[in-house]
Amino acid sequence: MKQPPIDMKASEQPGGVLRFDIVAGLTAAAVVLPKAMAYATVAGLPVAVGLYTAFIPMAIYALLGSSRVLSVSSTTTLAILAGTELGLAVPDGDPARLVIATATLTALVGAILFIARLLRLGFVANFISSPVLTGFKAGIGLVIVLDQVPKLLGIHITKQGFFTDLLSVAHHIPDTSLLTLAVAAATFVILVGMERLWPHSPAPLVAVGGAIAASWYFGLNALGVSTVGLIPQGFPSLTLPDVALVQQLLPGALGIALMSFTETIAAGRAFARPDDPPIDPNRELVATGAANLGGALFGAMPAGGGTSQTAVVRSAGGQSQKASLVTASAALATMLVLAPMLGLLPNATLAAVVIVYSVGLIQPMEFRAIRNVRTMEFRWAVIAALGVLIFGTLQGIVVAIIVSLIGLSSQTAHPRVSVIGRKRGADVLRPLSPEHPDDETFDGLLIVRPEGRLFFVNAQYVAERIAALVAQYNPRVLAVDMSRVPDIEYSALQALIEGEKSATERGTIVWLAGLNPSVLDVVRHTGLDRKLGRERLLFNARAAIEQYQALQARAEP
Repeated sequence: MKQPPIDMKASEQPGGVLRFDIVAGLTAAAVVLPKAMAYATVAGLPVAVGLYTAFIPMAIYALLGSSRVLSVSSTTTLAILAGTELGLAVPDGDPARLVIATATLTALVGAILFIARLLRLGFVANFISSPVLTGFKAGIGLVIVLDQVPKLLGIHITKQGFFTDLLSVAHHIPDTSLLTLAVAAATFVILVGMERLWPHSPAPLVAVGGAIAASWYFGLNALGVSTVGLIPQGFPSLTLPDVALVQQLLPGALGIALMSFTETIAAGRAFARPDDPPIDPNRELVATGAANLGGALFGAMPAGGGTSQTAVVRSAGGQSQKASLVTASAALATMLVLAPMLGLLPNATLAAVVIVYSVGLIQPMEFRAIRNVRTMEFRWAVIAALGVLIFGTLQGIVVAIIVSLIGLSSQTAHPRVSVIGRKRGADVLRPLSPEHPDDETFDGLLIVRPEGRLFFVNAQYVAERIAALVAQYNPRVLAVDMSRVPDIEYSALQALIEGEKSATERGTIVWLAGLNPSVLDVVRHTGLDRKLGRERLLFNARAAIEQYQALQARAEP
């Protein structure tokens, strides 16, 4: 019997995937390459370094990564972090030393990511909490925008810190070059206008191409508009790291590696489709580590997965990492053929590109959403942002991590301990709250429910909280509902034993209800189960209520 023809989607037909990837790769190149050059200027490096970063690391990740569409080059966050570290290592900006320092920093980032894979540290991708990361990126965004403003205005300031630089820029506004400002304004109009009319359009390519044409036609450099200048044409030369710089650059490399991996995982997961293979954090460590090590040998700056450029690949129909290989090939072609033309590019145009694609790091609505959910986490986000603005970008990572750890400690050290009641007319147990004033309680029976793992950090707090509730309600029976406690550590168990002893001395009988198998096993090892007896170890809180009511009924005359 003749089989009916199979209806295949265009992207599933032979050659269809490749066609989509070629289109997506070229579209991404139109966006990625101008941005890569702009990010190089953020780091205080020649624009050619941005092209190197969009070539070698992107190609290596395409061969090794677990994401089908993740685009890897530099990002705004990595650029500003690298620029801060390189500024400390090469304060005089000597070009030769800067090249070696960049190679050393990028190689260190790659080596750290490899070591993290050997130690199976893929879980570190979730190390910084989302609110803290929101604050950190907002601080980074403000720093980048202010850093680019002098280039928009054609003025020069001595960088000393965010707030000092802000005052310095305000002081130099009368010295603004109107022609430089006009070039920047025209770039903003193209970038913003095209993005609104045509989302994920090659707006950066149009803006950069138009600025180069205007610079050549009008001779903008001769008119006082700063341009990029000479860009070396050809394949990047081999650059070896300097071992003598390792000790100085290592602390900064640790922070950059953490942010590279965090951004890579976040971007990879954000654009993964249900039918895509899962993002493997440990494989991502290998892929980004290799991308940075390979890039270091050819003068690239630290690289990681970028959200905006990956969005372009996905929206343009990219199906596989062949799209990134096409983008990397476009970067190589640019280095070999178009480098002399890029030297005419006004720095004001690059600054405008940086600002447009960095301002997205500042998300006021995200701050508002965090505040609406939890005020404490909103404070963490604000502290993380201020940490970057006050102490600097690299120190801001430390502030972000410390704030995350404080937040984690605060949550684990003060777990919720609720008094449980029953919904009137229904078999539903829930914490007492003003929202449910009619919930039933039982005279002489107090049911308390701690939530979360009980261990040495929070054992004393939970014990004190339960003791306070016992003093408040003065029950004959205290039933501790352990159904929300997945694990109990020795210190917490000792506190439980001491609490049971103290309650008994005050005339309150202690029952334990809802112990899961692991907690019950720990209780048995201490002999507490034998001390309590079967009648005081109950299946759940409902069983405690039933047993208490049965005891009350038998006690009545």
